[in-house]
Amino acid sequence: MTLTILGFCPDTGQLGGAVTTSDLAVGARVLFAQARVAVVATQHRTDPRLGPAVLAAVKDGSTVSEAVRSVTVATPHRSWRQLGAVDAAGNAAAYSGDRLWPVGAELAGENCLALGNMLSNDRVAPAMVQAFGSGPVELAERLLTALEVGVGAGGETGELRSAALLIVERESFPLVDLRIDDFDSPVPRLRWLWAAYRPLARQFVARAIDPDHVPDPDHAQRSSSTTT
Repeated sequence: MTLTILGFCPDTGQLGGAVTTSDLAVGARVLFAQARVAVVATQHRTDPRLGPAVLAAVKDGSTVSEAVRSVTVATPHRSWRQLGAVDAAGNAAAYSGDRLWPVGAELAGENCLALGNMLSNDRVAPAMVQAFGSGPVELAERLLTALEVGVGAGGETGELRSAALLIVERESFPLVDLRIDDFDSPVPRLRWLWAAYRPLARQFVARAIDPDHVPDPDHAQRSSSTTT
């Protein structure tokens, strides 16, 4: 009961994913990413341990296909799991267990991967991959657009409740990590949250790595008001 798009941007090196589900707090359990390594989705009877395991395997030198395969083989309840990843070269790999609730999907496109389970039809994943490939240049926009198109194509069978957007670029922390944990229309709400966060994303990174050279909005406002 989860719908996910993973993607890589060769222009910026960004890796990221967007996801929605009828369950609670999907952003806390499904998406994992490491800059210059890979982005991973672990879903369907979700085991959050699998995301970091795939990242570790890719970082240690495995291809993304080898990483997904080795983690899957080592997982005792693999028949329940759905796992997918895109690496920092745009290569994709996925696994879906034989107890995956139909309709399930795993479909790779150029620099992207669509994953889903308990989907309403088999047109959802192709629509997402096509939307990602023809979407705006910015990775966050392409991911959100693909997710919106997937929902519009039928999405999953349940009433959507949560959604998330995760993007990494260069730092050890995410460039974007936005979550709608419990909302009646989580994907439009995620779009709204991204629109609010987007102008501040670079400033939040600068505050962490170079705080001495980040203007203080409150200070600037106080200075301006003092001189007027």
